[in-house]
Amino acid sequence: MSAQSASSAGTPSPQADTAADVDVVVVGAGFAGLYALHKLRGDGLSVRVFEAGDGVGGVWYWNRYPGARCDVESVDYSYSFDPELQQEWNWSEKYATQPEILEYVNHVADRYDLRRDITFGTRVTDIALDEQTLRWEIRTDAGDAVSARFVILAVGPLSNANIPAIEGLDSFDGGVYHTAHWPHEGVDFTGKRVGVIGTGSSGIQTIPEVAKQAEQLYVFQRSANYSVPAGNVPLSDEDRAAQKANYPERRRLSFLSGGGSPHQAHPKSALEASEEERREAYEKRWQLGGVLYSKTFPDQVTNAESNDTARSFWEEKVRAVIDDPEIAELLIPKDHAIGTKRICTDANYYQTYNRDNVTLVNLKATPIESIDAAGVRTADEHYEIDALILATGFDAMTGSMEKLNIVGRDGQTLKQAWAEGPKTYLGLGVAGFPNLFNMTGPGSVSVLANMVLHSELHVNWVADAIAHLDERGAVAIEATPEAAAAWVQECSDRAAQTLLPTANSWYMGANIPGKPRVFMPFIGGFGAYGEIIAEVAAAGYKGFEVIEASA
Repeated sequence: MSAQSASSAGTPSPQADTAADVDVVVVGAGFAGLYALHKLRGDGLSVRVFEAGDGVGGVWYWNRYPGARCDVESVDYSYSFDPELQQEWNWSEKYATQPEILEYVNHVADRYDLRRDITFGTRVTDIALDEQTLRWEIRTDAGDAVSARFVILAVGPLSNANIPAIEGLDSFDGGVYHTAHWPHEGVDFTGKRVGVIGTGSSGIQTIPEVAKQAEQLYVFQRSANYSVPAGNVPLSDEDRAAQKANYPERRRLSFLSGGGSPHQAHPKSALEASEEERREAYEKRWQLGGVLYSKTFPDQVTNAESNDTARSFWEEKVRAVIDDPEIAELLIPKDHAIGTKRICTDANYYQTYNRDNVTLVNLKATPIESIDAAGVRTADEHYEIDALILATGFDAMTGSMEKLNIVGRDGQTLKQAWAEGPKTYLGLGVAGFPNLFNMTGPGSVSVLANMVLHSELHVNWVADAIAHLDERGAVAIEATPEAAAAWVQECSDRAAQTLLPTANSWYMGANIPGKPRVFMPFIGGFGAYGEIIAEVAAAGYKGFEVIEASA
């Protein structure tokens, strides 16, 4: 299947299950939602998936901006549940682009006949608990009304676009494009004056591509970010054969690792290693490319002095490719330690500022005051543009769930329960919301790990929990308030032992005005987290109340 046919292959299926009552409703048809459908349907459960988009893929369906690419190696950013799937699929590059990832997801949906149980182009609007039966009543904007024993929220931690509140934004006469809602037909910026607001991951990937087309590109930067070249290369037949032969070991190491890929940190502290060892280790990670640079040494984000060694090496590399030292000074972060915000992955991002048609605007010195019909006005200048790109990221981790009207026990909404920040047990359960499971969100390793393998880990845990209930004849499983409070505290305590809470990152919700400043993921590592949730299950779901059927 080509990427072009994949993008149009997700029309609503006439075979979709229209029964009013099902065992499980899944919200979202990204990696987690698709695997939940496959796994639970295979366990004999009736499953209905609702997806707002017109096709599968989740974040990879919506984020079609130029340069969109995964920062986890393709061979690892893929499902592990079926050895045959691993062997039959061929990745073309070390780091796959959005079209290839979407093609892969469509291949999976077709291979396992998943579309017949997915209702596309439909948003879930209400999810309400019937406290008498402990079933969930789900309603959609298309008028669907479904009752389910279980609800799985597979909406993704990075799916609720953040639109900045800039005065006059609606008055701009040119095209406005958010990276998270990019037109499927693409956008041609040839000969145009283009403004980009934001230099996070999507901005860093978009800017080099747009610069190749635009007559003039203005980059409006509020906060500089650390980025490491992807070092992307095509994969040969020999590369793929070697990867496939080593898949069992590669997956084993990935599930035991800190971030869901098989690469291990250097065995020594950055300070214990000699200067030569350090440089060799950093160079190796630089060549590997991308986000894994932050995990070169085990103490890189826990010890400020160790972190400085990583920052110094990075800065040396970046200054070497930027012609203008004053521009380099603006592009080098001064407000956070390296790795305390997610390190971005780029293709010639810093070199782009050597182009004559690219202008960097420092919003720290001259903030945006307003937007009018002709362009962007900062504190000291007006920039006339024909198109505006908002690379302003997401209301991460909680935004997509809080858009849903989820009502649990005693009429309390999830938004009310999380008013002071997300409160979960293991990232999976929420007190007061029985049989409601959240995938790869706050309280789990979430965005700090490979999201595909994380999705499998979570779905498998939920499937086992449902089987446990059915074996006992029980009706529900619910996190206790005490267990949730203890888990929130543990996540906070672990984060406090690192440098990450010192950064104003979207991990903290700091990019959204008024959002509680709480470090939301579990920072203890993917392998450690997997052990914890397995131990909870083995101990009879310790910290959960298993609710028996009424006599």
